Amino acid sequence: MAAPRPPPARLSGIMVPAPIQDLEALRALTALFKEPRNRETAPRTIFQRVLDILKKSSQAVELACRDPDQVEHLASSLQLITECFRCLRNACIECSLNQNSIRNLDTIRVAVDLVLLFRELRAEQEALLTAFRCGLQFLGNIASRNEDSQAVVWMHAFPELFISCLNHPDRKIVAYSSMILFTSLNAGRISDLEENLNIAINVIEAHQKQPESEWPFLIITDHFLKSPELVQAMYSKLSNQERVTFLDVVLAKLMAEELLAPDEVTAFLRHAELLAGSFVDQCRTVLKLMSESDTEDEEVLATVRLLDVLCEMTANTELVGYLQVYPGLLEKVIDLLRLVHVAGKDTRDLFSTSGSVDTGEVSSAADGFKSHLIRLIGNLCYKNKDNQDKVNQLDGIPLILDSCRIDNDNPFLTQWVVYAIRNLTEDNIQNQDLIAKMEDQGLADASLLKKMGFEVEKRGDKLILKPVSDAPQSE
Repeated sequence: MAAPRPPPARLSGIMVPAPIQDLEALRALTALFKEPRNRETAPRTIFQRVLDILKKSSQAVELACRDPDQVEHLASSLQLITECFRCLRNACIECSLNQNSIRNLDTIRVAVDLVLLFRELRAEQEALLTAFRCGLQFLGNIASRNEDSQAVVWMHAFPELFISCLNHPDRKIVAYSSMILFTSLNAGRISDLEENLNIAINVIEAHQKQPESEWPFLIITDHFLKSPELVQAMYSKLSNQERVTFLDVVLAKLMAEELLAPDEVTAFLRHAELLAGSFVDQCRTVLKLMSESDTEDEEVLATVRLLDVLCEMTANTELVGYLQVYPGLLEKVIDLLRLVHVAGKDTRDLFSTSGSVDTGEVSSAADGFKSHLIRLIGNLCYKNKDNQDKVNQLDGIPLILDSCRIDNDNPFLTQWVVYAIRNLTEDNIQNQDLIAKMEDQGLADASLLKKMGFEVEKRGDKLILKPVSDAPQSE
């Protein structure tokens, strides 16, 4: 493709300044590079010319950084810079040849330096923001599917560009810098984030502020969650609000239709250890929910979300075996269920039973908490005789049965009780006998047992707990 001719030096007898000629030529190139065939035939000399214009225009930005009074005179330079970036951005779209040519001219270093100057200016000009955004888009495009360009972008951009841009007030700048980070990261560069945890934390914060943006979410799921070392180092530094955001992403990953890949399973076993330990250490913080004034406590919300994650982890056949033997987890869950259950009976707090079914939206951190405790107990006892017996020894079975009542703050509570009791009694005669004796002594409601799919039959001197023919299916 031949380079477009610059506009004539005179138009209708009026001299045309060189910057205007450059701007018009750049706009023509930008339009041409929208077509794949033009991108594929572009000569290297065009990119050298664009780089020369970019370097020359950046001098005005450098001057404005030294002398703030010069900021108001940046308009024409910013126009040129913006069009240079647009031109280069378009030239890199699905064209490794152009990516390589532009990279070999050292354009990435010039672009990164200029973007950092933009952040230093901190001027509230739409033209500046536009140039800023286009510069980031160019860096994202030149790195896309090009490992050599990714390495050069990382070399020049990390860590300053990400430190400068991930917490920028402009949402597009945050999104575009997240795109660059996602594109450039690989397993070998994750260790760099361990030494710059603020960048990883800024990604969590970016997702918290912009949940609709795909790039921060993808950075967490496709990069962070594959590195147990990074997650462990980062988690301890997160605020409780940031932990809730991070745990929401973990939940989304666990609940996705795609199964965890083998390398992800290995990483998630380490995550399970971290999160189970955190829950064991801080689970009693949820008792603050006994006071209405503490319902917004962020530490409580983080603990509630930990429980949600552990429920999903123990629903995963690859992870449940590890958590079933995690020291102290089952004991803590039963202990917490007992405290919550007693509190709900004795006081009119957030754990007290509502007594009616409500189809409205759940709004309190306590909503579903008891259900999830019972679900977790059921999961931890799934085909695990030691845990079945441990629940019996801790008097957990009467506690679970007593929890089976209508409660609009705990949707599906009855179903999870049924599920837990089934897992507690499967191939466990001792637990079956305990429930049968409870019914015989009036400690377990026969109609309640029937609703749960069980009935007690007397055979000679023995009481047998057996499923009724129309027993409901477990969740």
